[in-house]
Amino acid sequence: MRRWFADGAFRAVMRNASYLGAAKALAAPLGLIALAAAGRGMTPEMFGLLMVVHAYALGAGTIVKFQTWQVIIRYAAPALARKDRGVARDAIRFALGLDLISAAVGMAGAMALLPFIGGKLGIDAGVMPLALIYCTLIPTMSAATPTGVLRVLDRFDLIGAQQLVTPAVRALGAAICYFWGLGFTGFMVAWYVGDLAGDLVLWALAARELRRHDLMDAFRPGLVKTARRLPGAWGFAWTTNLAHSLYAAWGPVSNLVVAAVLGPAAAGLYKIATTLLDSAKKPADLVSRSFFPEVMRLDPASKHPWRLGLRVGIIAGAVGLVLVAVVMIAGRPLIGFAFGEEYLEAFGLMQIMTWALVVSMATFQLESLLYMVGRQVASLVARSAATAIYLVILYILGHMFGLTGVGFAFLLGTIVMAGFMLALTLQSFARRADYAQPELAAPR
Repeated sequence: MRRWFADGAFRAVMRNASYLGAAKALAAPLGLIALAAAGRGMTPEMFGLLMVVHAYALGAGTIVKFQTWQVIIRYAAPALARKDRGVARDAIRFALGLDLISAAVGMAGAMALLPFIGGKLGIDAGVMPLALIYCTLIPTMSAATPTGVLRVLDRFDLIGAQQLVTPAVRALGAAICYFWGLGFTGFMVAWYVGDLAGDLVLWALAARELRRHDLMDAFRPGLVKTARRLPGAWGFAWTTNLAHSLYAAWGPVSNLVVAAVLGPAAAGLYKIATTLLDSAKKPADLVSRSFFPEVMRLDPASKHPWRLGLRVGIIAGAVGLVLVAVVMIAGRPLIGFAFGEEYLEAFGLMQIMTWALVVSMATFQLESLLYMVGRQVASLVARSAATAIYLVILYILGHMFGLTGVGFAFLLGTIVMAGFMLALTLQSFARRADYAQPELAAPR
């Protein structure tokens, strides 16, 4: 371990992950408070309906959004390392332009489609106006430019602080709704205000950092002309957009499939299980967010980035095993205490799904390594195939075995995804000499 920490890139990954980890440790109980208040303040059916509305807006945003934070890191990180502020400005401007377009398309499309499919999701005419209003969050929920700005400027501490805003506001609003008996409408407002507050704070922090670095003029959207000055920008943006839309939509779309197959109450139980598992998986997510900027500064022809990926994967996988034990021991009493006895069926799901933690946590870094060597198209193909297989398995097993089938589908889908990505990564490592990019390597 001393040798590992002698690596400057490894230290940077761990340091930035610790900033995000500290914030998540504080945010997790706030999120549980909000969910617990909503679960106890409404019937399981209404709680599930709230989760469906939120999942619909979140899923619509993630399907159309560009992963503009990756565009910023891909072009601005090496540019700033070599003091090329012009390329950094262009990367941010291009990212902002993509965000504005995807926001408009996502919100308009989601609002237009909802009246036609709302009934199948359990959203009746009485709830439809609230669900349509909730879709106005899509522009801020789907924008990734401010996150990319803070990551490329190495302000993970500010990202961590911002991540406390939404759960804190949501927990406060949910507590007020619970004690005052404001019902479904009140909880909808609490969720809406919490999301909006967090998004606005993120934009404000990004603007402040750009001003501090004399890059405020980068907050002007640009597309065609700007992209011409960034080689391969359109191809990289579209490929990463599709790949991460699949990744980000995995949870919300799964929730909608469960709702369609088994009903809103089952969707609420599934949401509880996945929320707790997502909280347990946060260590890997946090390392992933700090891993990509660091690996993009390394030469892929050397063993350094691959060794870095192996080390963080070993650490994350070991943490995953510990978390499996914690979930198995504490999951049932936690659900019973937080949500009530009527939600204990969610623990049966967790007992199956929790093993996916080890797989996903140990292999989170594979996609970043593929992006490092320019194999984002291969990564997209693998993710698309794995997602299609997962949704088919989810639909079939959900129909055949109910919530138990849903749990096994989640586990099998995670294994398929990891297997595809691992095969591509091993192939790329064997051919690493073909990917020499010394201009992207920066000493640590």
